[in-house]
Amino acid sequence: MVNYKDLGLVNTREMFAKAMKGGYAIPAFNFNNMEQLQAIIQACSETESPVILQVSKGARQYANQTLLRYMAQGAVEYAKEIGGGRAIPICLHLDHGDSFETCKSCIEYGFSSVMIDGSHYPFQENIELTKRVVDFAHQYDVTVEGELGQLAGVEDDVKADKHVFTQPEEVQAFLAGTGVDSLAIAIGTSHGAYKFKPGTDPKIRLDILKEIEEKIPGFPIVLHGSSSVPQDLVKIINENGGKLKNAIGISEEQLREAAKSAVCKINIDSDGRLAMTAAIRKVFNEKPAEFDPRKYLGPARDALKELYKHKVINVLGSAGHAFDK
Repeated sequence: MVNYKDLGLVNTREMFAKAMKGGYAIPAFNFNNMEQLQAIIQACSETESPVILQVSKGARQYANQTLLRYMAQGAVEYAKEIGGGRAIPICLHLDHGDSFETCKSCIEYGFSSVMIDGSHYPFQENIELTKRVVDFAHQYDVTVEGELGQLAGVEDDVKADKHVFTQPEEVQAFLAGTGVDSLAIAIGTSHGAYKFKPGTDPKIRLDILKEIEEKIPGFPIVLHGSSSVPQDLVKIINENGGKLKNAIGISEEQLREAAKSAVCKINIDSDGRLAMTAAIRKVFNEKPAEFDPRKYLGPARDALKELYKHKVINVLGSAGHAFDK
């Protein structure tokens, strides 16, 4: 058993309390490799933003759970280097845990927060599974995120054909029955880069969000599938040999509005993938003789860092809040 506190990590409890008080959202950025992790820590340390490092089940299989543990510990030490001996608050979070066993394993390997996604089960089964994870996690002061409603789209192992909005009348019973620390809701965001049909104007259902906030005042809300799919990145990819068609996301203005409410964690993954892919394709197209991975992964890392600094400063509003009292 590895205790996350020994790795220098924190759970989400204090992070979320400060975010709701300050009217901003904590960035939850997914990573699978060293370059992504470097970009996240650089961006958030330089802007003094707290951060949630997210690992999906697929990322855990790709990177290896033992390596991920030491990478997270290394991230804390790296943040100290950048911060002159003081690290920003860093949480290591399991994104879309699909079973009690997966969540338990992550907790034992040093994760400070886990999500159990029982949203595809009937309501009562979702409650029972989520409560089982909560009961285990809370023994080790690990925070737990549950989910009500389903997001359409595809990202890693998470696939859903249709969107099922969270029903505000269910949230109180879900919280009472599970004891979760935060709740992911479905109000119009979607997984992946191909979120919406061309010609549509995607809207977050802020009316549902407001109704949920009224049902559970002061409770931390989470938004998944919140990439904006920047069209300049899509254009660079397509101009350099890519074939991304009809990739559309949620506007950053809507996300900023949501971040001012009880939404205190916003997940962003696809935008980061687009930034890295655009940079790599550009190098491959302009320098076809290049074969040194550092010469294309370096620019990809730099592009990701700049994108995430923009998100932290202009979209989530978390810049400058790492050391709030």
